[in-house]
Amino acid sequence: MSSHIFLENVIFHAYHGILPQESKTGNSYILHLRLKVDITPAFETDELAGTVNYADVYHVLKEEMDIPSKLLEHVGGRIVRRLFHDFPGIEEIELKLAKQNPPMGADIHSCGVELHGRRNGE
Repeated sequence: MSSHIFLENVIFHAYHGILPQESKTGNSYILHLRLKVDITPAFETDELAGTVNYADVYHVLKEEMDIPSKLLEHVGGRIVRRLFHDFPGIEEIELKLAKQNPPMGADIHSCGVELHGRRNGE
């Protein structure tokens, strides 16, 4: 059996982008995260030690989103690397990070990046 933990529609206000206004006023971002984790110990023992703590994952996301970057690719890469580093139980990560109402002269809800990573580097 495979198992996953997810955080969906996590909203942040952050200062990412290449335009000067983005570093001054910031923008809203939506993040979706899916982590492949063996949660067998948790559903057998009902103990938090047998899984990955959602709150701890959220704190990593918040810390990384609070660091201004020009590119969402850079932010996403930092998040994936940090999650693998901080949580040895994570086997795979699927991350989708979107900037809402991007300043690009188009009527568009959001744009962003999607990253998929495995602990073994694929």
